[in-house]
Parts: sequence; structure tokens; C-alpha cells
Amino acid sequence: MIRYAKPTTVDEALALLGEGAWRILAGGTDFYPAQGSKPFRDDVLDINGLTALRGIAETDDHFVIGARTTWTDIIRHPLPPAFDGLKQAAREVGSAQIQNVASVAGNLCNASPAADGVPALLTLDAEVELCSVAATRHLPLQDFILGNRRTALRPGEMVTAIRVPKPAAAGTSAFVKLGARRYLVISIAMVAARLVVDDGIVGRAAVAAGSCSVVARRLAGVEAALRGLPAGQALANAVLAAPMAELSPIADVRGSAEYRLDAVREIVARAVLAAAGYQADGSRVAA
Repeated sequence: MIRYAKPTTVDEALALLGEGAWRILAGGTDFYPAQGSKPFRDDVLDINGLTALRGIAETDDHFVIGARTTWTDIIRHPLPPAFDGLKQAAREVGSAQIQNVASVAGNLCNASPAADGVPALLTLDAEVELCSVAATRHLPLQDFILGNRRTALRPGEMVTAIRVPKPAAAGTSAFVKLGARRYLVISIAMVAARLVVDDGIVGRAAVAAGSCSVVARRLAGVEAALRGLPAGQALANAVLAAPMAELSPIADVRGSAEYRLDAVREIVARAVLAAAGYQADGSRVAA
């Protein structure tokens, strides 16, 4: 017999997870399409009653995003400019109706190479909080998503929060997505960039690309090329010449691997310029 449970506390949910295998249901925007018309074969743990896991808090060391926080919550919550790229990505997650119910943790646990939230969270040095009855551990997001639909979740664990260290909440950021149409589209390529600019010079850079490898990747070569440059068209020129060895795109119905490599370099340049406050043509964005 298939079991269904809807706990109201995190401790209750963890106790159930400790008893055996459950399929976790959060917003359901990935859960139900994946299920389709097939009969349920797994016990279902509905965590939508866990109010403690929804919302954004600030501690001395971190910004803490609860696992059940929705994309609409992200859009509406006052956050530093370093989170603007994440807010822009949030507006690209399906329709407004999906953004109202889809959870941030669900986007990560679904582990799609095209998950819109992942590149922006990577540029924020995000880490995932994983809890079980026995322990709580924290993993860098880049170590949590292992591949297409694969994560580092262990039996008995669930994601309870995403944490952004305070030092990573510095600077300004942007997100650029390329798709076949404006809305409700799976990415051909997408990029998030966060820059810390002091006295017109880039001191720190974090750039990540999604849909161009099995998992979204930080682009270390691009980041190194940007540091020390003056904000402006020089940033785009550096991107166009920088190595992007981390990327290994596939060819599918949305685009060839060669097209993705060409396209991602262009949108990296656009995202970097936008994060610095410049338009694609290198002109300053009006205040």
C-alpha cells in the first residue's frame, strides 16, 4: 500500500524519512509532470505543511532561504543588489502561477541542467543545508548537484535551507537567459554574473553558466580574466577572449553544441556588462 504523509514539523518529517524511502512533494511543479498518468509506486511525503521552511532570514553570517521558499517570495523579498541576478532568474521560472508555488529547493533537487535558479546561486557561493534525524550537514551547491537528475542527498535526508555567506552578498549581479521564446521555455543557455567593483575596477567576479554542461558551472577562466579590469566595454572584450573549459554542451532539439558554445560566450558578455551597470553596446545604464 502506498503511504501519504503531510507532517507539520520538521522533526516529524525527518522521523518519517528515517523510517524508510519517501518521495518528497514540495511545490509539485516538477513532481506532477514527472509522475504523469503513471500509478504512484513510492510513498509520498508532502512537506507543504512545514511552515518553518518557508521564508528568508538573515543571520550574522548568512542569508538563509528556507527550502519551501517560492520564487515569488524571492522576487518580493528585499535583498542586496547581489541577489538581483537571482531575482531575475526567479522571474524566468515558468509562469507567474508556477513561481507562486515552485520552491527554491525543489529547483535544486530536480537537478536539471536547465534549472534557472542554479547559476545565480552558484555566483552567490550558496550552500545546501541537509538534515536527517542523525545530523545536519552543509554542502556547497556545486557539490550537491552531481549530474542530470542526480544529487548528493543521502537516504533519510531532506534539504531544509539554502545559505548564502555574507561575503558573497557583495556587489551587483545580473542573469541572462537564451530560449526559443520569451516565456515558459527551457533554456538553450543561461548565465549569471556577480561583480564587486571598487573605484571603477573589478575586484571580484563570479560567473556561472547553465544548460551548457551536465550541471551548471562556475567559469573560473572568465572570472580570472575580469579581475582588475575597468568596468565597461573592456569586460566584454575579456569575456570574448577568455577560456571556458568548464563547458561541454550537448546537441538537442533546442540547439547544437556548437551553437550553444557561441551563444553562451555572447550572453556571458551581456550578463557581465549588465552586472557592472552597462548595456550590451557598452553604454552606461541610465540611473
